[in-house]
Amino acid sequence: MNKPGLHGYMSYKSYMRRNSQSRVWTADGVRSGTPYLRNPRPSTLGPRSGFTMIEIAISLAVIGFALVAIIGILPQGMTVQKENRQETIINQDAFMFMDAIRNGGKGFDDLTNYVVAITNYWTAYSDSARPVPHVDAHIYTNAWSDGVANGNWISNGLRIVGLLSTPRYVDVPAPKGGIAFRSNYIVAYVRSMSGQAGEKFPQTNPSMLDLAFGYRLMPEIAPYSNFEPDWTNYAAYTDPVKWPTNAWVTRSNYWRIASTMQTNLCDLRLTFRWPAFPNGKVGNDRQIFRTAAGGHLLRTNSFGMPLYFFESRTYVKAKLP
Repeated sequence: MNKPGLHGYMSYKSYMRRNSQSRVWTADGVRSGTPYLRNPRPSTLGPRSGFTMIEIAISLAVIGFALVAIIGILPQGMTVQKENRQETIINQDAFMFMDAIRNGGKGFDDLTNYVVAITNYWTAYSDSARPVPHVDAHIYTNAWSDGVANGNWISNGLRIVGLLSTPRYVDVPAPKGGIAFRSNYIVAYVRSMSGQAGEKFPQTNPSMLDLAFGYRLMPEIAPYSNFEPDWTNYAAYTDPVKWPTNAWVTRSNYWRIASTMQTNLCDLRLTFRWPAFPNGKVGNDRQIFRTAAGGHLLRTNSFGMPLYFFESRTYVKAKLP
């Protein structure tokens, strides 16, 4: 028996020898000995099969919409990350400044690497001088070298903390008697003490320092006055019928309490504004920290600079009379 081959006819043995590998496998995994020639299923993919232009255009449109959404959100995410980093730096620096002022710190010489300048814009008021109050400014700069003769005022931590502890209102002698005081407005120009190491000392590259995160610090210290104004109002208790003599004693005791609290307890408020730009302007971000500082606010001076420091009261065991 002959079968048709590639070149005419061939014998049955030759036909079976050529197709000996085309045997099928049974369910139990044993190859059947029955010769079987498979008829391959015709392929549905031709030599020109693939994605059409419409399918490619739809895919590109979907990818384009996704990229536009991602690119639109990316700047907002980076801005939020920058704002969170700046707020974290402000919180860390605020606690350091607050502890230094409240405890009367005098050894914070590392502040000279971060405090660029301190200004005090003050106005003098008097009940006898009715014209426009006089406005003046003291500017203390150059924090990295000493020598007051050259204008290098804030060359150590003692001067920096002493200037930042300047009270909001200071009594001054009146020109013609009466009441006079001076209103101080302290502003410190500070580079952040926390943050990237490339912006910190001993880095002195001007370009890096200009790009470093900076802020403005405005400290305010005022005597504690959270008590009833009626405590010291003696004029309201002049009627001896309605108010006996012991009312004056009560008012006197209240006055002693109020005067002691005002001289030994102060309200401390630190206002931060950021970021500081190289052109001297400052951004709109603001944060305020408040606390109470106990102790007497002592005034001293250094080369004519009025400095103030909180001195905690000392308590000792004494015998009662």
